[in-house]
Amino acid sequence: MITVKEAKTKKELTEYIKFPFSLYKDNEFWVPPLIADELETFDKTKNPAFDNAEAYFYIAYKNNEIAGRITAIINWAEVNGQQKKKVRFGWFDVINDINVTEALLEKVYELGRKNNLEYVEGPMGFSNLDKVGVLTEGFDQLGTMITWYNHPYYATHFEQLGYVVEKEYIESKFPFSNVKPEFFQKANELVKKRYHLKPLNFKSTKEVMPYVDKMFDLFNASYANLSSFVAISDVQKEYFKKKYISFINPEYIKFVEDKDHNIVAFSIVMPSFSQALQKAKGKLFPFGLFHLLKAKKQSKDMLFYLIGVHPEYQNKAVTAIIFNEYYETFKEKGIENCFRTPELADNVAIHNLWKHFDPKVHCRRKTFRKEL
Repeated sequence: MITVKEAKTKKELTEYIKFPFSLYKDNEFWVPPLIADELETFDKTKNPAFDNAEAYFYIAYKNNEIAGRITAIINWAEVNGQQKKKVRFGWFDVINDINVTEALLEKVYELGRKNNLEYVEGPMGFSNLDKVGVLTEGFDQLGTMITWYNHPYYATHFEQLGYVVEKEYIESKFPFSNVKPEFFQKANELVKKRYHLKPLNFKSTKEVMPYVDKMFDLFNASYANLSSFVAISDVQKEYFKKKYISFINPEYIKFVEDKDHNIVAFSIVMPSFSQALQKAKGKLFPFGLFHLLKAKKQSKDMLFYLIGVHPEYQNKAVTAIIFNEYYETFKEKGIENCFRTPELADNVAIHNLWKHFDPKVHCRRKTFRKEL
């Protein structure tokens, strides 16, 4: 017998968050989240995503044992602002029983129909800074802190239930030894001189903070034309600033500014925390924080998390400046591997940025859609 209930209390939400810990127990590729961090994400009083969205968290039980979970989401900025009549679902995990999957998704359909929405898409979070997509290739690759891992049968369940692929994302990697500076060093000097640009590098988080709001504004401008994009609000900027920026190595945040001190490009790179999070097992204390701080200082694997260029400067080789700055920083730090986080497969412009580094696709993920 399958039953589904909504998780509302902190105890129930903790149970919801901990389900994947048992589902992926002993899986060497799954990277667990921090339980406290997930609880904050789901807290309507703390996460500003709830200013423009509503979400409901469901747990499925089979024979009185937890068998799955799902979050049903409506992003009202997307529905009203972009006229996309979509109900989202995310944080989806399930045992290999399509009946459990169907029971969980029915809760998403109920929310969509109740609000006269037209279709469902997922897995995806509240916004573009959340995790996205179900893994379809790369099950033997170590996950990251900003992606979901899942079993191969997830996509099969969606297909059997009548879903079609809505978007495809790719993740790729390349060794730092593939980076040949001659591909960007000359362009770096030419672009700086032609457009009167200069790079900004930082040694402390305090130095970074005055530029963060401008960075988020540029993020919104850079990605506005993508079909899946929902702009980050001012309140969300403050939230992400306090939650994440202080934990990112300042030397891995790069900006490019013009002669009037306007930010025209930015990039954020993070050290890999995957193995540290596996050791932490969902908890910062007593030893989790130690593992994370060690990875922050010593990791030789880097994740290119965000990169953005103002529309007026796109196709003008401004990224040559950013690549040149990272090359010097990575060389100094002894970085060995570079990873690109999920990017839309049809975003040709972003893929062309990396072509000289000979990246290899090691993971693919998709979101699935079904009409209501």
